[in-house]
Amino acid sequence: MMTTAAPLRSAALAVLASGGVLVVVAASLGGSAAASGALVGTLVAVAVFGLGAAAVQLVARVMPAASLLFAMVTYTFQVVVMALFFVALNRSGLLEGTLDRGWLGGAIIVGVLVWTSVHLVAAANARIPAFEQVPEGMVRRDQANVEGGGK
Repeated sequence: MMTTAAPLRSAALAVLASGGVLVVVAASLGGSAAASGALVGTLVAVAVFGLGAAAVQLVARVMPAASLLFAMVTYTFQVVVMALFFVALNRSGLLEGTLDRGWLGGAIIVGVLVWTSVHLVAAANARIPAFEQVPEGMVRRDQANVEGGGK
């Protein structure tokens, strides 16, 4: 049985691996600014999506009924965090030479696609029971009156 941390770990490792490939390609095609941009983009994708997914899993364990609402709020928060990150980078001047804007954005896009793909595969392969199995000889409370002949 897969633990709840396994999909997070798998997704993070997959994003880091794809980001490593991007950093090497960026370094060979665009130099150090491109490689730095790809590295920062990969790390941002792992940090934002990792923290968000961990928070959603925590809430799902503690309050399952609130997990969908919390997931939506978390997704909105992740988009806001990404936007604020880009505003801060623009204002800092790092995108003027230290970090390549295209490789940074590309690494975040690849990170998001890889993260989502790994989560989709994990969800498709997860064994989540759709109904509660009642052991033989036991009667569920909501069926006790019907089966017991109570009126």
